[in-house]
Amino acid sequence: MINEPGKGQTSCITQHANGTPYRLNSPFDFSFLGRYGQVFKVFDNQDSGNICFGIADGQNKYFVKFAGAPTIRSATTPAEAIQRMKSTAQIYQDLAHPNLTRLLDAYEVAGGYATVFEWTNAICMGRQYPETCMRFMQMSNETKLKVFDDILDFHIHVAARGYVAIDFYDGCIMYDFENEETVICDIEFYAKTPYTNNMGRMWGSRRFMSPEEFRLGAAIDEVTNVYTMGATAFELFGDNLDRCIEKWTLNERLFHVAKKAVCDERAGRQQRVTQFAVEWRGT
Repeated sequence: MINEPGKGQTSCITQHANGTPYRLNSPFDFSFLGRYGQVFKVFDNQDSGNICFGIADGQNKYFVKFAGAPTIRSATTPAEAIQRMKSTAQIYQDLAHPNLTRLLDAYEVAGGYATVFEWTNAICMGRQYPETCMRFMQMSNETKLKVFDDILDFHIHVAARGYVAIDFYDGCIMYDFENEETVICDIEFYAKTPYTNNMGRMWGSRRFMSPEEFRLGAAIDEVTNVYTMGATAFELFGDNLDRCIEKWTLNERLFHVAKKAVCDERAGRQQRVTQFAVEWRGT
């Protein structure tokens, strides 16, 4: 079902899937989603160029990402979004990990590309979801320390597999309260090393990005990811915009470990994620 915009509305249109509304710039046929069951949730406000659906068949739930539709908010074209998503399957296979969302299928359909994941009831830390972000940030430091440990372990695994994390930010971090599990998602931009910044301002949230991620021709490597881990620590336990000890909620030793990681000068940081983890854990 499609509702055209009325007077005074934006140029986007609203479609419905099983009664669930979502917005697009122009009509698009998502009838292929019926093979998975009934849509119960739609995420239509992504700047990746993708639109995402929560779907249930009575026994299982799925999270379906689709590239190629005329989404309302995108920093890329549908063709670029499709090309990016086509690389997703290999990345998720190479970086399979207990804390990473599990990819079930990936294929061309409806003139675009779909990836199908297991559904999770985890809530997202990302600021773009204010209600779940608030609940996430109200967790105890004990729980957030476990989440951060899981994030570190995953990125140690990423480095061991010869990859570098790109576009990792709070929107990639989720927590399942029922199962007490950290869930990491949206790793589509992770890339094999060696990797060079060929964009200038790279993909990502400025709060999590190192200086080299704004510098054309700079090496993007594990030292870069050390910065990302330090920024993540400040997001969880302090203020990522004002990285002062007065706003830090853990002990002073951990503050200095995180502060070292976000040094603007690469030589001033820990040189490996494993080194950061050893200093953080005091082992």
